[in-house]
Amino acid sequence: MSTIEVHARPLRDIPENVLAQYENLPTAAISDCLNRDPGAAGILPIAGFSEGVSRPAMVGRALTVRTRPGDNLALHYALDVAGPRDVIVVDGGGDLRNALLGELIVAYATRKGVAGLVVDGAVRDRSSLQLQDLPVFARGVTHRGPYKFGPGHVHAPITVGGSVVSDGDLVVGDLDGVVFVPRLQAPEVAAAAEAVVRSEAQQYEQILADTWDRSWIAATAQIVTRSNNAEVDALQENGARNA
Repeated sequence: MSTIEVHARPLRDIPENVLAQYENLPTAAISDCLNRDPGAAGILPIAGFSEGVSRPAMVGRALTVRTRPGDNLALHYALDVAGPRDVIVVDGGGDLRNALLGELIVAYATRKGVAGLVVDGAVRDRSSLQLQDLPVFARGVTHRGPYKFGPGHVHAPITVGGSVVSDGDLVVGDLDGVVFVPRLQAPEVAAAAEAVVRSEAQQYEQILADTWDRSWIAATAQIVTRSNNAEVDALQENGARNA
């Protein structure tokens, strides 16, 4: 019989009012406040979002699962202990040979009130998933189904798309992908991301008014003008270096 190791959940939770702050924050703004680093690279929306349709971002607390590639036994256990505001985040090693979930798991997760599913691996039944409202993110799609032999871990630290995720961390997903926020940093990152959104709104208005300041480019980079004459270009570069 295979073993599913169930680790302790963190004692300190993310308050509901902090979670609510993130519902209208784009992942891009959140990522900008975290050195543009802690995102799930290559994990893209499969279902739950539509191009051109505005909806709140997927927001919740990570319920982490680590499983053998192509095997979803631990995921089934996680579904039974999951609840509202949980986003089940599965470390499947990025393997795309076998799907870790399909329409039945998504239907069950919806009944459980789960906020979403993030899979570093493959899913299947894409046409059916797109008819359901639950956000699903994955690395890819395949028709091949999963094994159910284990082993696996639940609530343990995992790696998804190059990012380390701890159980209870904040998870936000939208059409751009998924970003993870360490749970203890969630309040300060929310405030910083709100400031980014306000700043970008101001810049957008400046673009429409033809007043967007572009002087920072020349202050940041050395501009070298090229001509069709290589000898002239070389003299210009030498002059720029000796100035």
